[in-house]
Amino acid sequence: MRPLLLIDVDGPLNPYAAKPHRRPEGYETHRWSTPRWEAAERRRLTEWGLPNKPVKPLRVWLNPTHGPALADLPYDLVWATTWEEEANTFVAPVLGLPDLPFIPWPSPRRAPVDGVFWKTPEIVEWARGRAFAWVDDEITEADRAWVRNHHDGPALLHRVDPRCGLADGDFTALGVWASELGRLRAVPSRLYAGGRTCDSPGVNMVLGTRGA
Repeated sequence: MRPLLLIDVDGPLNPYAAKPHRRPEGYETHRWSTPRWEAAERRRLTEWGLPNKPVKPLRVWLNPTHGPALADLPYDLVWATTWEEEANTFVAPVLGLPDLPFIPWPSPRRAPVDGVFWKTPEIVEWARGRAFAWVDDEITEADRAWVRNHHDGPALLHRVDPRCGLADGDFTALGVWASELGRLRAVPSRLYAGGRTCDSPGVNMVLGTRGA
């Protein structure tokens, strides 16, 4: 069985933290009023006493080459994003990806505990011990510790800098990890921690073990 690649949209695919008036090279600009965005912004404006103010579309930067790069990796792709099913409606067509399964998040979301990102326990529960790599801009050491202590299979938690999004080094790291998976399965509790910043061209991965 192939490992899962759990994909966040905002950060890895949409480098929202890049300079607002300087679109990253290779990216295209999209402005969408998705139902989720519209509802969230309408609630916010109502709370501010501006219920009749028009909702501005969400600006999204996407790189069309990321779709083929993801599809070429030896993973089963899954959306792990608050876009949920809307990632298939809006993001997937731009990237040339088919409709992908997505993780449905609970409402209300779990309250964070000890600095653990609210997605992390949901992902571990959803994966049910299956090997996975997860790309997200909000991964921290607290999340790696949680996965190390609660997930029964190999996992790569790979943080992506939201100022620059996924780059060649990230795709290389994901491919290398998948190629090593047979060896990792011999020690099921092993965890890889990966990540890269915009200022660092390389990707560092560190091996940890459950209970370490």
